[in-house]
Amino acid sequence: MDNGTRPLRVGVISDTHGLSRPRALEALAGSALILHAGDIGNQAVLDALGAIAPVHAVRGNNDRGDWAAALPETLSVPLGPIRLWMLHDLKALDMDPAAAGFAAVVAGHSHKPQVTWRDGVLLLNPGSAGPRRFKLPISVACLELDGDGGVDARIVLLEP
Repeated sequence: MDNGTRPLRVGVISDTHGLSRPRALEALAGSALILHAGDIGNQAVLDALGAIAPVHAVRGNNDRGDWAAALPETLSVPLGPIRLWMLHDLKALDMDPAAAGFAAVVAGHSHKPQVTWRDGVLLLNPGSAGPRRFKLPISVACLELDGDGGVDARIVLLEP
């Protein structure tokens, strides 16, 4: 955070399934931090994202093997006055994020991009930046955090 004067831009990606799309990497360029909400696919994806900014990632249901063993299933990410909660599948959320003091919950799994609010908590699914599934869009998301605890998000479509 920049003493509350400039928003902190956080890139959010999920469900890459081993694919590092150049357009996804371009969309995340300029992020101070990148969050990957699981189903990463391989270490090479994390390495490509790590060349842009520090990465926090959680393990998805398809992340297996030695490279994924150290990834947590859930993760709390404190960013100044703002706390984010990460997990792969929102259906597995087993606590009240508002009561726990989280400003946002970041999840993937469904491949459906979504920005919604529940009880004052932002629920963000960046969609999928991996291989196309059904007719769902290919997307990432951008979180903007201000120094006063405010959060905002937008979906970035990678294809028209």
